[in-house]
Amino acid sequence: MYHWFLLLIFVICFSCKRELVKPEYFPPLSWPEGNEFSNEKVLAGKRLFFDPVLSINRKISCGSCHIPDLAFTDGKAVAKGLKSLSRSTPSLFNIGFHAKGLFWDGNTLSLEKQALIPVSSPLEMGLPWVEAEKRINKSSFYSRVFKKIYGDIYIDSMMIAEVLAQFQRTLIAGNSKYDLVRSGKMSFTPNEKRGWAIFFDADPMLPSAECSHCHVDPLFTDLSFQNNGIHSEAEISGMTKEKGRELVTKNRNDRFKFKVPTLRNIVKTAPYMHDGRFKSLDEVLNHYNNGGNDGFNVSPNVRKLNLTEKDKQDLIAFLHTLTDLYSWEKINSEKTY
Repeated sequence: MYHWFLLLIFVICFSCKRELVKPEYFPPLSWPEGNEFSNEKVLAGKRLFFDPVLSINRKISCGSCHIPDLAFTDGKAVAKGLKSLSRSTPSLFNIGFHAKGLFWDGNTLSLEKQALIPVSSPLEMGLPWVEAEKRINKSSFYSRVFKKIYGDIYIDSMMIAEVLAQFQRTLIAGNSKYDLVRSGKMSFTPNEKRGWAIFFDADPMLPSAECSHCHVDPLFTDLSFQNNGIHSEAEISGMTKEKGRELVTKNRNDRFKFKVPTLRNIVKTAPYMHDGRFKSLDEVLNHYNNGGNDGFNVSPNVRKLNLTEKDKQDLIAFLHTLTDLYSWEKINSEKTY
């Protein structure tokens, strides 16, 4: 019954927006100067996030690829807007804590700047910002909403990006069975507890899975960029245009490095990796158990693990405890204005 109580409290907080609530053991949110928390901005951002008005064909919204009940991913190997992209849709849960770079390669540092990119991208929503601004200013609904926030002035791209960023910062995942166990309100099953010990290398009598070196509690990511040895010899030899973090830093040592994704709600975000090459958690664990592929900059934590089938299944049992206990689809269906 406890998790239903938390659901009720979360829905009340989300609807009223009196304050931005996060677990006390989470790190500070990343806030840029000039876009402080505002209830009205969050509500405007939520409306725009699911509104296809910002796409050239008026059919695609941010929510088309970031689906609430799929942990704000889309269930596809690679994202598809107006055209197919080369990388998968990352989860937006806890995205407001990501202070070291957004997107798989970290090419943008703030949610405000990130929000500007998909709208005008010819692969995603394809709407020039000049046209996007015209549409929002001509809308009697959005004119009224933005006037309440910014005053009676022309609504520009930065204002639109600000409200979208504000909404995304409210997507805080911190109400899973793991969190309730952490706070002493629930207990793991024997399999979950064994998986927890393997995940965190917490028992010298059990094998080490090396997971927690990069997937650090409580976000279950350290926000770093790593080469986790998924690339084949052909890819390493230059048979792909994908270079990962190297495209941003121009440093060859960053080749095939991608941002460590969160494992919160991981059971809802298949397929896995930046290009969706692994269809299941079993495939992911088999990759790591086999030690990955060689590479000059592969993380030293990627090595043969010698996990048994029971070890892997217990790890998966633990990963299931990272799933939040409320329905995001239900929350999304509530009236915004």
